[in-house]
Amino acid sequence: MTGKGSVKHNSRAFHAENTDPERAKFNICYANEDIKEVYCNIFGDAVKRHNEKQTRSDRCISDYYEKIRTGKQEKLFHEIIIQIGDMNNMSAISDNGKLAQKILHEYMQSFRNRNPNLYVFSAYLHMDEATPHLHIDFIPFTTNSGRGLDTRVSMKKALENQGFKGGTRSENERNQWVYSEKEALSKIMLNFDVEWEQKGTKEKHLSLLEFEKKKRSEEVDQLEKEIEMIQNTLNKKEAMINSIKVNISKETQELKSIKAKKVKIESINNIEAKPAILSNTKVVINKKDFEDVKTIALKYIAFDEDKQNLARQIKAVSQENQKLKGELYQYKSVKNRLTISGLEAEKSNLQTQINKITRFIESMGLKPQLENFLNQKIGQIR
Repeated sequence: MTGKGSVKHNSRAFHAENTDPERAKFNICYANEDIKEVYCNIFGDAVKRHNEKQTRSDRCISDYYEKIRTGKQEKLFHEIIIQIGDMNNMSAISDNGKLAQKILHEYMQSFRNRNPNLYVFSAYLHMDEATPHLHIDFIPFTTNSGRGLDTRVSMKKALENQGFKGGTRSENERNQWVYSEKEALSKIMLNFDVEWEQKGTKEKHLSLLEFEKKKRSEEVDQLEKEIEMIQNTLNKKEAMINSIKVNISKETQELKSIKAKKVKIESINNIEAKPAILSNTKVVINKKDFEDVKTIALKYIAFDEDKQNLARQIKAVSQENQKLKGELYQYKSVKNRLTISGLEAEKSNLQTQINKITRFIESMGLKPQLENFLNQKIGQIR
């Protein structure tokens, strides 16, 4: 069978519940190379040739390993698991289990010769589980490619290079190759007087090992979908925080404008008025001061209108923020599952800005509703 593979599990960097650590000494390691170094060795020259041809920097490849890891076209590597029989007829602690070990060892010795386009960087024969089996992790590659890198990752092209041409859906390159490998194994088995009983591929014939691997693969797929949903939610919240920053910036400018108007209004107190000649009820002021008073009066009317408009805006934004509270609650629960240090730093910066605005509001003595509005924003970001 084929699967996503777990190099750490195969190398016994940790022991699962179905392994016996006391029998781990009977395991055999055939290959254990660092996959990133292997990528450099196989594709490094091809990446260099590719980048030298590019006239735009955004089309250059800085790290081919990361390009494949984050892409959706190909997998970083593939894994096949080879097992003969099951725990009932090829138990690892029985004589038949030792026979299976010899057969699998011989199969592994010839695997690379049969598959020159599948670079094996990790391979282990496990004797510490119920039934002996092989894990072979490999990177499929093709050379002399007409698009992209001239040497690149491709399972389809790698198998085509080895003579497996796609036909019908059930007879594609992979299925042809899998059957060919089974035939190669069956020939080795015959040398040890073990015949291949072909049981088909229905679910009811899956061995215990295959069932566990299949279940693990399904769990990984589900986790990947969950992570993608969480990341999308976080992206939306980051966009919302950026929007709040823009709103705060606009409000800061409006408050500065209001403060300037208030200062001009207060300057009226400094105008000196003198009693008019021949009149006890009239006063005389400087012509320039009169013009200033007239201008300030008109601006005061505009200032009053601004306050009313601002009050209406506060009401509208408050209603909008009420809708966002539910979304933010979900964000806070998601935030505990992923570490976003940049988001925490952003929160701190916003808090500093809000504190400055709060002090500014207090110095101006504006209506309490404006202060309540900003307090709502503070609670929202927290």
